[in-house]
Amino acid sequence: MASGQSTSTMELLYRRSLGPVVGAFLTALRDQTVLASRTAAGWVICPPLEYDPESGDAVDELVPVGPDGVVTGWSWVFEPLRKHPLDRPFAWALVQLDGPDTAMVHALDAGDPASVHTGMRVRVRWATERTGHITDIACFEPEEG
Repeated sequence: MASGQSTSTMELLYRRSLGPVVGAFLTALRDQTVLASRTAAGWVICPPLEYDPESGDAVDELVPVGPDGVVTGWSWVFEPLRKHPLDRPFAWALVQLDGPDTAMVHALDAGDPASVHTGMRVRVRWATERTGHITDIACFEPEEG
């Protein structure tokens, strides 16, 4: 960094009230189950949405999915930040669980970038202590590992 320059971190802190769909999703994570929402047209969306993104209609059908899936895209983090879910290098991965038509973003603990590839099979690694939060999924890990 050049002399006289500094770095800063910008954070956007907010709170969100939980409705019946997101609340049920987080409660299910606490119980080691992943839920998705099913739209009237049959699309399965995970993480679940309260409204159909195409029609705007309310979605209230929840279905269990995963916990295994496939990586559809990823980016390696060489130097994790303080608020990252892992304290060692990892990948942010788009993971399409078995069942949904969509993918979710979460950490993938794969050791090194050479171990990660689009199409690889992964599974949820559950947090030891679960509280009804997205961090109840500690991360994903390779199925074969």
